[in-house]
Amino acid sequence: MAPSGRKHAKSQPRIIPGGFSVLPIQFDSDSATQHTLYIKEHKVRAEKTSRRPLDRTLFVLNIPPYCSEAVIRDLFSQFGSVQSVELRDHPGSSHESELKLSKLFTPASKQGFKVGYIVFQNSSGIAAAKKHDYDVPLVVSTEQHPVKTGVQKWIQEYKESFIQPDNLQEIVDSFMQDYDKRKEEEAERQKKEAEQQEEDEEGWVKVTRGQKGTKARPHSEAANKRTLQKEMRKKKRKELMNFYTWQHRNTQKEHIAELRKKFEEDKQKIALLRAQRKFRPY
Repeated sequence: MAPSGRKHAKSQPRIIPGGFSVLPIQFDSDSATQHTLYIKEHKVRAEKTSRRPLDRTLFVLNIPPYCSEAVIRDLFSQFGSVQSVELRDHPGSSHESELKLSKLFTPASKQGFKVGYIVFQNSSGIAAAKKHDYDVPLVVSTEQHPVKTGVQKWIQEYKESFIQPDNLQEIVDSFMQDYDKRKEEEAERQKKEAEQQEEDEEGWVKVTRGQKGTKARPHSEAANKRTLQKEMRKKKRKELMNFYTWQHRNTQKEHIAELRKKFEEDKQKIALLRAQRKFRPY
């Protein structure tokens, strides 16, 4: 993917509102039409990530569907050594997934125009890309680096979708080994936390801080019931019922008051039943 013979020092870049530089491309040397990319130095200070350093990252808009990460890397490598290329459906922060699944378990990416983040080895690559001559388009598909589109691209992707049984078994075994290892580590961590949360001989419970980033589990009804029963048993063990005389008197008073209340309720029920059974001929 070679640019024109003009040097970047003599280039005439074009800047549009928003601070974007216009970078024209064409699919091959025989194409009569051109496509336009919009590039700008990435300067989002709120995004704190090592994957997109502020002084070496180029933000690219309007990347066509036939440009993969490998194509973009080859296309921009003429401006400087490219460290990494990231294509996304829309601009946004970088989310590094903790669990990287195999391509066999991930859905197919959405086809359409994308945005890109290109990280150069040196900051001079950004300056060279922004100074590129607007009248000299970059060629995407060359003899050294052909890019397939249309039916040819579909046939290539269809052939690459097949995988040998031995390779598939190896990928599945590797995935299951990692999964079992994570489950064992999680079980070991929960066991240690349970041991730390057990109460000692005096009834004290050691409260430890959970791992950073873990979410608190909501308490279920069964868990709440078990906790309540545990607290009641603990309270009964520590409390001596009717130990003092005044405790015994208070218990008797409460019992007598409860009996009087029940007696009054029974009287009202009997009076109501008598009134309902009274004979009234007129």
